Amino acid sequence: MRTLRNEIMGVSFDNLTLDEAIDRGAALAQGPGFSYVVTPNPEIVNMARQSKAYEDILNAAGLVLPDGIGVVYAAKILGCPLKERVPGIDFASGLLDRLEVSGGRLFLLGAKPGVAEQAAANLNARYPNLTICGVNDGYFKDAAPVVEKIKAAQADVVFVCLGAPKQEKWMAQYGPQTGAHLMVGLGGVLDVYAGNVKRAPEVWQKLGMEWLYRLLHQPSRIGRMAKLPLFLVDAKKASRKGKS
Repeated sequence: MRTLRNEIMGVSFDNLTLDEAIDRGAALAQGPGFSYVVTPNPEIVNMARQSKAYEDILNAAGLVLPDGIGVVYAAKILGCPLKERVPGIDFASGLLDRLEVSGGRLFLLGAKPGVAEQAAANLNARYPNLTICGVNDGYFKDAAPVVEKIKAAQADVVFVCLGAPKQEKWMAQYGPQTGAHLMVGLGGVLDVYAGNVKRAPEVWQKLGMEWLYRLLHQPSRIGRMAKLPLFLVDAKKASRKGKS
């Protein structure tokens, strides 16, 4: 059952709290059929504005969650506010709690060689009853062997960390062939689980300033971050156009 969605710059977001999103994700993970989850930030929304095919892939997802605080701000500007920001990593962590209890099988896909293995080891230490049924790095050229590997592992859920837009396109094209019930596009989350990248302290997260923390620690992101104000300007223009 699809929840109420709010359209933000062409992408329709599920208007859910984090807890509600986790409940919905856990239900999708138990099947039947196949679904995928996308977690767009302003950068991903802008990609979709440049490609109707990519926009369609995002909107066809079983869950479309507002990962970036810029999306939440844009929703307010457009007069269709979202309940809250739903960071992909927080959604994933909540889903891990549910999988540990339900006995669901998790497959980790993405990042550099060795990262998924380390992430799996760390997750097993944190969630001792979690079943991680397989891993594969993101440096592959042929999708077929990866699809077969996920299928052979009998995965229920796959965390797909290939970066946007590759991960969303991959889930939409190959997900149904794997036998998994749910795939979640999570960007660089495996590096966080592996301990290679640290999240912002909780106070930064609550203030919606996680983007600034990353920028301070990764100045090379300045080009990407500079697009956020422009995204909000575009939202304001769209709001005025809608009123007129």
